[in-house]
Amino acid sequence: MTGIKPRDAGIPTDYEDGHRAARLLDPGLADRYIAHTTMGDPAADALMEELAPLPRVKVRGYIEAAMNREEGALSDAPQAIREFFDLKTRQPDWLDLASHGPAARLFFRENRLALGGLLGGVLVEGFSTNIAKSFIITGRLRDQGVRRLQQNNRHVTEIFLPGGLERNGDGWKLSVRLCLVHAQIRYLLKHSPEWDGEAWGTPLSAAHMGFAITAFSARLLKHMEKLGAAVSDPEERESFMAVWRYTGYLMGVPETLLFEDEADALRIFRIGLTCEPPPDFESIVMANALINSAPLVLGMDTPEERRDLRKYVYGISRALIGDGLADALRYPKSSTLGVLPWFRAQDRFARILDNVVPRRFRNRRLDDFTGLLEASLFEQGGITYGLPDHVYAEESSRW
Repeated sequence: MTGIKPRDAGIPTDYEDGHRAARLLDPGLADRYIAHTTMGDPAADALMEELAPLPRVKVRGYIEAAMNREEGALSDAPQAIREFFDLKTRQPDWLDLASHGPAARLFFRENRLALGGLLGGVLVEGFSTNIAKSFIITGRLRDQGVRRLQQNNRHVTEIFLPGGLERNGDGWKLSVRLCLVHAQIRYLLKHSPEWDGEAWGTPLSAAHMGFAITAFSARLLKHMEKLGAAVSDPEERESFMAVWRYTGYLMGVPETLLFEDEADALRIFRIGLTCEPPPDFESIVMANALINSAPLVLGMDTPEERRDLRKYVYGISRALIGDGLADALRYPKSSTLGVLPWFRAQDRFARILDNVVPRRFRNRRLDDFTGLLEASLFEQGGITYGLPDHVYAEESSRW
């Protein structure tokens, strides 16, 4: 692919300038990233096409039965469902589930800082790309935004729980569920007059999925470090990356853009971000909506509490992502001088107290884990497997 010309290659017009800039840094990876902007997930997309004529209640039942391996309930299901789940059940040669233990230790030891890095850093950086256009058109954060964020937290929590990424684990099921949800949204957007394929490529493209996984893994580690998390153990870092690599595989990231290790993930993130156009209106709306949703996710009731937390989160987020991106996303003006050192000092002080007063440590860890669960969506009756049936979230059935 080296040396391709933007117009000859059918590059989405929004990416032409970024592609040229990225090729100066790494021409091979830049070409690879751009090629994936016009790709989806062939297996999941083909399944959505086949399921499209069926009643939604039947589709939901088939997916639930396949997830839970209830063969009797699949007797009249399309063969494509069995083939898709057979494909997902096959483990790649590089997978070593036994190596995921250190990642669980890291995540649950530092879960408060991990969720802080997700909210203030990773998700904001993700929304700075053209992926925000999919969210704005569908209204996925505008309508039921808190529920969507809680679902995101639930997914992250489950993949790190022991056994979560085994075939019957909820982390596995939620990852495959996301693969199907993304495929269905791609199907709906591709049939929507609002989606400009010539300019933007494929909705929720393979490029965006590959980019997102690098953000949730390698970039999250960087943000956690800035917040003061203890992430220096090489075994824990490698394990953390391994959990996200398999999660990305289950979510449909093609191996042609799936990172191999932390260094490779950071390269893909850097080149992908260079290929992406500057943050537009949609990115600005999504990033600020995300920050403003934080008090609601945490269940804060009074206007004063919400206002104070928003200001605090804006400050932390600006310090994590940098003034350049924060200004591009129209964050409120503020100084980041001393923000992260003060945050780390508070965290260190809390850890010192934990060592002095062991009972306090046990209580705080319980509070942290309880807070993590409260910020996640655990619906009565377990995981639901419905799919959106309308391009606009407010007109779709609940899923």
